Amino acid sequence: MRAPGLNRDFWKGRRVFLTGHTGFMGGWLALWLARLGAKVHGYSLAPPTDPCFFAAADVARDTESIIADVRDLAALRRAMAVARPEIVMHLAAQPLVRQAYSDPLTTYATNVMGTVHVLEAMRACGSLRAAVIITSDKVYDNIEREQGYREDDRLGGREPYGSSKACAELVTRAYRDSYFDGGADVGIATARAGNVIGGGDFAADRIVPDAIRAWSAERPLIVRNPAATRPWQHVLEPIRGYLMLAQHLADTPAEWSTPWNFGPAEGDVKTVAWLCSELVRHWGDGARWSPANDSSGPYEAKLLSVDIAKAERELGWRPLWPVARTVSATVGWYKDFVTGADTRKESLAQIEEFENAA
Repeated sequence: MRAPGLNRDFWKGRRVFLTGHTGFMGGWLALWLARLGAKVHGYSLAPPTDPCFFAAADVARDTESIIADVRDLAALRRAMAVARPEIVMHLAAQPLVRQAYSDPLTTYATNVMGTVHVLEAMRACGSLRAAVIITSDKVYDNIEREQGYREDDRLGGREPYGSSKACAELVTRAYRDSYFDGGADVGIATARAGNVIGGGDFAADRIVPDAIRAWSAERPLIVRNPAATRPWQHVLEPIRGYLMLAQHLADTPAEWSTPWNFGPAEGDVKTVAWLCSELVRHWGDGARWSPANDSSGPYEAKLLSVDIAKAERELGWRPLWPVARTVSATVGWYKDFVTGADTRKESLAQIEEFENAA
C-alpha cells in the first residue's frame, strides 16, 4: 500500500482533540491544523516555559484551549466529551531526558498514566475515527548500532524518559487490541520521531534553546556530548507525518494501526558538534561553543538513528528539508524573536514554505 500526501480537504472542518498544544511541537501542530481548516480543541497544562512558542505564535487565536492535566481523568473525559473529536493527537508529555532523571515519578505519571487516561477517554468517544499517540525514537532498546532502528525492533529504555515512552507504546497496543478491535474500528497508531529542532523551543537542557540563551547573553555554549550522533530534523517533518498518518487511519484504520518512525534522511544524521558549528555559522557574531570540562552526568546514548523506510514506502512520507535548511530556518526564527519581529508570521511562512516543498 502507498498513500497520497497531505490532504487539505480532509482536514477542513475536522474536529481534532490535541493534547500538549501549549508545548513546542504541539504548538506547531495546532498552528498547522488551524491553517488546514481544522477545529482544534487543545488540552494541556499551561506553557512549560516563559517565553514559549504558544505565546510567540499566538496559538490560542486558532484553538479552543483547555488548561488541564492529562493525569486528571475526570477532566479529560469531560473535555473530550464536549469536543466530540474525530481525530485525537496525543502529544502531552514530560519530554526532557534529564528532567526525567531528577523527577521520574512525574515522568512516569504523565507519560504512562497520562496515555492510559487519553485512551480511556477515547473509549467513550463515539465520534472518534482515528488517534495518533506520539512517543519517541528513544523507545528502542538502544545498543548504539549504526543501523537505524525499525518499527519491529525491540523496545527498551535505559533511562526513565525512554522507558516511560516504551511503556506508552505497550499501553497503546494493549488498548488498541483490547478495546478497539485491534484498530479495525478506530485507527490507533504510535509515532516515533527523531530529535526535532525548530523555532520556539525554550526548554532547558536542549542544544538549540541552550545555544540561543547563551549567545543572547554573550556567553559561549557549553556542550556535554559533542561526539554524540542524533537524527536531527525540523519539527514540521514529523508533524507532516502525523497528519498524513491520521488521514489514512481514519479512512482505512486496520491497514495503518501500527507503529511508525519519522526521521531525517540517512545523510542528515549528524553529530552534536556538527549541529553546534552550523548554529554558530548562521547566528554569526558572538556565537561560539566549547565542550564541557566535566562530561560526567546521567546516561545519554552516543549513537541513535531510526529507519524511516516504512513511512517512505507505505505512507508516501519523506523528509522535505535537508538538515542545513532546518538549521537556517531554526536560527532565522530565533533571530526574529530576539529582535521583536512577528514570530507568528514567520511560523506561518515556514509552514507555507514546507507545504510547497512537498
